[in-house]
Amino acid sequence: MAACRDGMAATTYATVPLELISHWGACGKARVLPQNRRPDPRMDEEMGHDVRGDPPGQRSAVDDGRLGGIAMTEQYVSGLHEVDETQHALVGGKGAHLGALSRVEGIRVPAGFCVTTLAFRRIMAEVPWIDDHLDQLSRLNPDDREAIRTLSAEIRRTIEGTALPAEVAAAITRALTQLGERAAYAVRSSATAEDLPTASFAGQQDTYLNVMGLAAILAHVSRCWASLFTERAVTYRQRNGIDHRTVHMAVVVQKMVLPQAAGVLFTADPVTSNRKVASVEAGFGLGEALVSGLVNADAYQVRGEEIIHRAIATKRLAVHALPGGGTREQAIDPERQEQPALTDAQVVRLVRLGRRVEAHFGHPQDIEWCLVDDDFQIVQSRPITTLFPVPEADDAENHVYASVGHQQMMTDAMKPLGLSVWQLTALAPMRHAGGRLFVDVTRHLASPSSRAALLDALGTYSDPLMREGLLHR
Repeated sequence: MAACRDGMAATTYATVPLELISHWGACGKARVLPQNRRPDPRMDEEMGHDVRGDPPGQRSAVDDGRLGGIAMTEQYVSGLHEVDETQHALVGGKGAHLGALSRVEGIRVPAGFCVTTLAFRRIMAEVPWIDDHLDQLSRLNPDDREAIRTLSAEIRRTIEGTALPAEVAAAITRALTQLGERAAYAVRSSATAEDLPTASFAGQQDTYLNVMGLAAILAHVSRCWASLFTERAVTYRQRNGIDHRTVHMAVVVQKMVLPQAAGVLFTADPVTSNRKVASVEAGFGLGEALVSGLVNADAYQVRGEEIIHRAIATKRLAVHALPGGGTREQAIDPERQEQPALTDAQVVRLVRLGRRVEAHFGHPQDIEWCLVDDDFQIVQSRPITTLFPVPEADDAENHVYASVGHQQMMTDAMKPLGLSVWQLTALAPMRHAGGRLFVDVTRHLASPSSRAALLDALGTYSDPLMREGLLHR
């Protein structure tokens, strides 16, 4: 079964070297142009740039007093406040979503900029044999892990060892100067194929926390580019039918925040697919301890303005930033280990912010957040890709839908022709979502006389689990 507004469908959610490492991020790859040539005008047009041939001038920095930010610096760097969700091709999924969030009233995003995919294309053009290696990579079987590991490692080493062109390094340097060269930064990969409604690429590429100094930041930008070709990322693309040549990489560089608590917010319950229940996970310090599985997180479920479930974990470790750069694990004092990382009021306020983010993007979101001085900052937002689809209703009422596919033991998405045939020949109106068909049984359940007949039919002729789900809801 699937419920349109009170989701009932059960599902599961699948969700370094140097001393400066942590997780939380993703990266990408691309093709570039020789150093002595301006990018092809067609490339500029694809990225939304002026195609008249004049290089875009450097504009003054902008700081709105709330988010901060920098202005576009030539074609290789773009301030977060200048991009939005329509610019995946230029700044990748993470950069596009963060740029969009920086424009949403009441949502705070750490100040930063994006090293655009044009810089990545430029770097890839410095590697003459890369096309041959991508051809070899594309021909590998996704199950041939050893071959993928060997070839992808060679590509990563080459990218990390390729010197940044002077223009790219200068653009990044100018951006850092505007934001503050002495500040600490999170350097985060942002691939053009990540954070999509159908594929999140969560954790497939690299992110580095608390990076300090221009040289270290430039080195970690290269590492993010290279992480487009981690074994996991390559295998994930091949299993999802994504051509390696079509994925490009941007890098998000943001001022580091030092939170008292951090975690993840799902604006829909990833286990039950209930769109009305939000799920919050929280721990002390940086979110690395939580996402890497070092600690059990506090867990909350929130419906509306009410916490309907809470489980406070024993949190023995936290990850904190070091004054000179990098991070380390630290033991939590015994008297604090079983204290909640958030107050109930903070949990409800966080969910309220999450609903605003969800409304902006139009989809349930998987949001990474930090709490700094009782102020929530959003460091990532991506669509939840594992929710079972439910049809959209044209009214504000609750609806209950029976899944036609489950009744026929066909749980995979159907082809368009199959959908059309079913809809044309069915005795009852059918709605579709995510390649699946549903029948609205709300009226049958609302009437005592027809409810028993429907439940009996589901239990006898269809899927008994549907009947059990309705009886025990």
